[in-house]
Amino acid sequence: MRARRTVIVFLKAPRLGQVKTRLARAIGAVEATRFHRAMAASLIRRLARDRRWRTVLCVAPRSGLRHRDIPGMGLQRVAQGQGNLGRRMARALRRCGIRPAVLVGTDIPGLTPAVIARAFHLLAGHDGVFGPAADGGFWLVGLRGREPRFAGVRWSTRHALADTLAGLGAARIALLDKLEDIDTPADYRRWRSRSRQHAL
Repeated sequence: MRARRTVIVFLKAPRLGQVKTRLARAIGAVEATRFHRAMAASLIRRLARDRRWRTVLCVAPRSGLRHRDIPGMGLQRVAQGQGNLGRRMARALRRCGIRPAVLVGTDIPGLTPAVIARAFHLLAGHDGVFGPAADGGFWLVGLRGREPRFAGVRWSTRHALADTLAGLGAARIALLDKLEDIDTPADYRRWRSRSRQHAL
């Protein structure tokens, strides 16, 4: 029987002053926390209702596992654990064992079930799949038959994806379309502008 696919949603508990700190400096901690919560809830709803995979929430910090404002109460929740972003992502992917798995963040408005399905399709024929972000990072990672390691990656810089790919050497890597994540005030303004235009 084919192993069931897993989507790991990587998120922080929506605690005031502890999420979207770069964005909060421009729009305030309350609004940044509200935005983070809304984006996470929207993404989790979209992914969790799709039966082509199971959705698992990977939460930081551990004390946030039972946070009442994290959506998806019926979904499995696990703690990210300690370490930098690379160590925590590797731990989450390793936990899935042989099951095909992809890991995503929560602040990508363009992320849809169709995009996730495309990622799993590509992963079937490649060693890894990545979703490149407009800022040089990545919003999705999936690895097949390889130990997930992210050593030497300059996180939160324009080099994050390039560093990660360099560490994978000769692996066969597929790239999805580039999407924008919402991390900075400029990202937020562009997203708000597009949202208003779509509402017209």
